[in-house]
Amino acid sequence: MKTSPPLSSPMPYTLAIFDLDGTLADSFPWFLRTINDIADRFSFRRVVDQDIDGLRHASTREILSRLEVPLWKLPAIARHARRLKAEAASEISLFAGVEAMLRTLAENGVHLALVTSDSEANAREKLGDAAVLFSHFDCAASVFGKPAKFRRVIRRAGIAPDKVIAIGDEVRDIEAARTVGIACGAVCWGYAAPAALRALGPDHLFERMDEIVGAMCPGAVGRISEA
Repeated sequence: MKTSPPLSSPMPYTLAIFDLDGTLADSFPWFLRTINDIADRFSFRRVVDQDIDGLRHASTREILSRLEVPLWKLPAIARHARRLKAEAASEISLFAGVEAMLRTLAENGVHLALVTSDSEANAREKLGDAAVLFSHFDCAASVFGKPAKFRRVIRRAGIAPDKVIAIGDEVRDIEAARTVGIACGAVCWGYAAPAALRALGPDHLFERMDEIVGAMCPGAVGRISEA
């Protein structure tokens, strides 16, 4: 008796909301080169080499406390950082494999959105040709403003929250996803230390770029397509 082939597993997520810096764009080296100039301008504590590992294991609020950054200064600091990023656009590139990963997701029916603290203009320049793969941009997020932007993107996309995943590289990305009630994925190649992310138990912890495709498209694509 002939048996039918097994049905492929349905995609667990149909909308992926990506962070930019540290997730898609390799901006941490730029951050380390720039942070003390920003600290001097806005009168908060400078970062020395011995601080870096501890800061990568800390939450956002802990980082602000250790660097003695008043909350009321954050909007001005963010605006200044966006201007500096625009000037340094040529110094910040995408991580290897990002464009192929995004293209594979899009080709397999996953809608892509970007929520970032950077400006949309900066984000599009960093993404280059990959920018056209994104259906939604919601940029200039404040330090603790991602939950509201996640909700807005989900509403605009018209996709049920249980079919949405937010993928980032910081503790606050995991916290924001959980505030909204969506799945969270954390990448190990960004700003936060993998151990700090792992301690929060994200739904997915990605150590390699191709693992994102495997989690998003089971039964459809098991590896990153050729760019």
